[in-house]
Amino acid sequence: MKQISKRVKKAGAALALLSAEMAIMLLLFIIALLALAYLIRNVIVLHKTGFDQGIFSFLKTRVSERNNDLMLFFTFLGTHKFLIPANLGLIAYFLFIKKHKWYSIKVPAIALTSLALMFGLKYLFHRSRPDVPLLFHAEGLSFPSGHALFSITFYGLLIYIIFKAVQNKALKWCLIALLMILILVIGFSRVYLRVHYATDVIAGFCVGFLWLTFALWMLNRMERYSRQKLDRSVQAQVQESR
Repeated sequence: MKQISKRVKKAGAALALLSAEMAIMLLLFIIALLALAYLIRNVIVLHKTGFDQGIFSFLKTRVSERNNDLMLFFTFLGTHKFLIPANLGLIAYFLFIKKHKWYSIKVPAIALTSLALMFGLKYLFHRSRPDVPLLFHAEGLSFPSGHALFSITFYGLLIYIIFKAVQNKALKWCLIALLMILILVIGFSRVYLRVHYATDVIAGFCVGFLWLTFALWMLNRMERYSRQKLDRSVQAQVQESR
């Protein structure tokens, strides 16, 4: 009876933790959705640019060669030149080393759908980039920021994997904190370099979080369904062999 009681308590604690995680994620999802709706209304529909211009004015006094080099480095970590090899390396790791089939599916699925979503939204909202970039001219449209969106979907996926896989709590939260800081700095670099407005970056973060959350939910459901189907198939074969 004591063992049964302990197991029930452990199961209850795990369920409570799961419920807390789900509640937090749901709250963040709603906040991101409302923030995105607010940005679309004010920036795209009403064309309010006061906040963006205020951020540019604030950053203008912080420009230096050292900061330029630093921001160029961090903005590179959000480019396709870095993220394509990084995604391929992550796929190869789960496919050949870790041998986790579903993670090797989740990585490209999230990356490719994020890319399609970015192009679709940029075409839909059709906002031009800032007129006077700091160091270089960036091609394409501005809203939402692709760097911000991809930094959430790629590095956010890494955060999800680390949260699920790393057992050492100190290491887990240290890695998660570093990746969260990296995401924010990548977004900040785009505003500093004046190739995106601050509202573009915030919108990119919101879209990226919404899509990553939805994509993981869908892919996890597909994974559970696949495993259940496989279990039923194995059980059927066992019964037939008897």
